[in-house]
Amino acid sequence: MEQSILKTIRRLLGPNATYDHFDHDLITHINSEFNILDQLGIGPEDGFFITDDTATWDEYLQDQKTLKAVQQYIYLKVRKVFDPPANSFLVDAIDKEIKELEWRLEVMASGNS
Repeated sequence: MEQSILKTIRRLLGPNATYDHFDHDLITHINSEFNILDQLGIGPEDGFFITDDTATWDEYLQDQKTLKAVQQYIYLKVRKVFDPPANSFLVDAIDKEIKELEWRLEVMASGNS
């Protein structure tokens, strides 16, 4: 599995994972999601942000069970603002998945996983 946070999200958003033209935009969106995750009680106590493609998932979180949900959450949230689907049914499906992930992450953060 790719360890770079930026490269992972870049790869999930499209087939060309090496195309870095939109990295500044992606980094901004990813950091926004890290802020939300911090408010949900997920991640390092002092918060977390990335500045380039060298930051790794292991630097952010060691708990692999929670990390899988975090990766899906960040991907969906970034996709919704960076490359939103044109179909309203897909937008609704993404919104529902985001809400469920937020609930599950809150449960994980409270230690009731």
